[in-house]
Amino acid sequence: MSQTVLEKTADQVAKSAHQASCTTREVGDVLKDAVGVLGNSAKRGGDAAEEFVNDTAQRIQRHPALIVAATFAVGLTTGALIAWMIKRK
Repeated sequence: MSQTVLEKTADQVAKSAHQASCTTREVGDVLKDAVGVLGNSAKRGGDAAEEFVNDTAQRIQRHPALIVAATFAVGLTTGALIAWMIKRK
């Protein structure tokens, strides 16, 4: 038998609802995966920063005179550049 327009419309609405449900589920899965990846990236970034700070602290403890000399050189160079830029104006 031939379907009526109402039955065809009802079938199309049901198919569309099913597709929307599947799409919503897939988008939810993708977002869940993205949140997991971002969380892992943030954790790795935090671990890397903590390791950098620890390495720097150990290096300062092993070579304090070198650190003081390097800091002095950077400060002197920065001051000279600032003085040169002010003098140019």
